[in-house]
Amino acid sequence: MDCPCTRRAFMKGGAMALLGLGAMPRFLVRTAHAQDAATRPKTLIAIFQRGAVDGLSMVVPHGDPNYYGSRGSIVIARPGGGQGSLDLDGFFGLHPSMASLKPIWDDRHLALVHACGSPDTTRSHFDAQDYMESGTPGVKTTPDGWLARGLQAAPPAGVSPFRAVAMGSQMPRTLRGDIGAIAMGSAGDFDVKQGMGGGGSGLNARAGFESLYEKGVKDILHGTGRETFEAVKMLKAAKLERFQPENGAQYPRGKFGDNLKQIAQLIKADVGLQVAFADMGGWDTHAAQGNERGQLANRLTEFSDGLAALYRDLGDRMADVVILTMSEFGRTVRENGNRGTDHGHATAMLVLGGAIKGGRAYGRWPGLAPEQLYEGRDLAVTTDFRNLFAEVASRHLGIPASAPLFPGFPTNPSKYPGVLV
Repeated sequence: MDCPCTRRAFMKGGAMALLGLGAMPRFLVRTAHAQDAATRPKTLIAIFQRGAVDGLSMVVPHGDPNYYGSRGSIVIARPGGGQGSLDLDGFFGLHPSMASLKPIWDDRHLALVHACGSPDTTRSHFDAQDYMESGTPGVKTTPDGWLARGLQAAPPAGVSPFRAVAMGSQMPRTLRGDIGAIAMGSAGDFDVKQGMGGGGSGLNARAGFESLYEKGVKDILHGTGRETFEAVKMLKAAKLERFQPENGAQYPRGKFGDNLKQIAQLIKADVGLQVAFADMGGWDTHAAQGNERGQLANRLTEFSDGLAALYRDLGDRMADVVILTMSEFGRTVRENGNRGTDHGHATAMLVLGGAIKGGRAYGRWPGLAPEQLYEGRDLAVTTDFRNLFAEVASRHLGIPASAPLFPGFPTNPSKYPGVLV
């Protein structure tokens, strides 16, 4: 029987699973160093609305003459009433549940790109999410994610094991690749865990791990173990708990709010975070979608309150941060028989940050007249999501134009929406 404090025990138990609650961190083969504040990187926070958010309710095209005749009981009332949409520019309005974002729009640090999406026609959540995260619409064999490829092509601002972090128990497709991204269920759980491997009851993995570390075993485990332990020590030393929400920020209760709060803590701790990823489900509103109130309104409240809290919490640091939201596709223009909407095509995406030319809607509006709809039922895509993502990657993160962000799709700055300064 293996002793829990032996090399074999850790290898058998999955030494690579020693950290966090998520996927294996590739930084086990890299050196961990604290990030110097003087070399603080630009940070992108990518937020995926999984399940296909209804972009026509999230950002209401109240100026389109066909909107109010198309949506049945799920229509959002005109601006001006107590429950109506919140007018942005005379044509678009935010869902009334998203009032927390309106001041950011008014301050010109929030922009929207409507009728944005994938050129691929799939209505499968799984395939569409995979295509968007891999950056290769219609191709299922792409092994890595678009942001992983981008970071790999860009020189790091410093050497940090926390360059790319996903909040969650699984590594999202977006960050899969050879960049050493970390998936963590919780920053507080990012530690040597207990109970892996051969079922050793009472196994104290951390104690065993530290014991091996101290013994200085001259093998691969020692090498990876030393770096792993250094990374754990780095996060412990950062003491994320000391970074409490500032500027009156109040994160919504729940996993989404908790994840955004921890992303803010990582940024404030200056651990070298360049890309953070979080997602939120519950957008697949086939039945009882609701209008100004109801299922979708509740999700939009949590979503927008979380973004607004993150923006407020980071304060002046937002000058170096961009928040980009995305969803795999939109929903049908017309209400279905269950007072919901089915899988559609284009949707709306939001971009927030200090370097955003906000207070504007970007992209060409295709219209909601029957002859303007994609396949006679959906909002048409007029902005390929890859052009928006490429603009954020190049102009904010500094990823070179030569980076293979989207294989087979040459990016061209002239086709960028133009959301960044």
